[in-house]
Amino acid sequence: MRQVLIIICALIPLSILAQEIDPALQREARKYVREGNELYNQQKFSDAEVAYKKALVNDPAYEIANYNLGNALSQQNRDEEAIAQYEITAKLTEDKMTKSEAYHNIGNTHFDAKKYQPAIDAYKNSLRNNPKDDETRYNLALAQKMLEDQQQNQDNKDNKDNKDNKDDKNQDKKDQNDDKNDDQQDKKDDQQKGDDEKDDKNDQQKDPKDQKDYKGNDQNKKPQPGKLSPQQIQQLLEAMNNEEKKTQEKMNARKEKGKKIKQEKDW
Repeated sequence: MRQVLIIICALIPLSILAQEIDPALQREARKYVREGNELYNQQKFSDAEVAYKKALVNDPAYEIANYNLGNALSQQNRDEEAIAQYEITAKLTEDKMTKSEAYHNIGNTHFDAKKYQPAIDAYKNSLRNNPKDDETRYNLALAQKMLEDQQQNQDNKDNKDNKDNKDDKNQDKKDQNDDKNDDQQDKKDDQQKGDDEKDDKNDQQKDPKDQKDYKGNDQNKKPQPGKLSPQQIQQLLEAMNNEEKKTQEKMNARKEKGKKIKQEKDW
């Protein structure tokens, strides 16, 4: 319900607000404003808000009620609603001091939210209505300095981001070149491996004569047939003589065994 009252106040046309208000309603509105001020000073901001809204129900054009409602909302960190109430006050009032204070508070609310450009605009509007307000002038200079620092930090961040993006692109390009070099090296290694395998195969297919020559250098080679030593020839001849002698003896033995016995006749 509180929110609805704020919206109603914000949407009331200025022509209606300018209409004459019943004096009885104005007195009732002033009563609620005094009640709201007491609650505000006790830091009961939500209760003060209710009292100021009751005052505005009786007198929507009551600039003090609108201004103080903005303060109560600001104390509750409801900044957007507070700004709306200050803007209503600035539009309703003909008093330049009140208008200046409303814009000053709008500037402070934007400043706290680090919205420095809107804060600067509000402080300038405040000074147009009260050029002698040193506090507003100081806040304006501070907001301009903060905006400059904010923009500088943003530029530095953008430059850093651009540098990081550039470094990332350069790294990607370097990685691509490294991959390309690795592929070329792999191909070169594969080619070298193929050449080595080809050389090994050629070595295996050399002239058999070359291989025989290599074997001929073996220190553990066996004697070749037809190249017997004199001692081996002598042993072979003796073995042949012994074999022949044995053969002759076997033949003689067979002859003795096969001889018939002559028998005498009985007559």
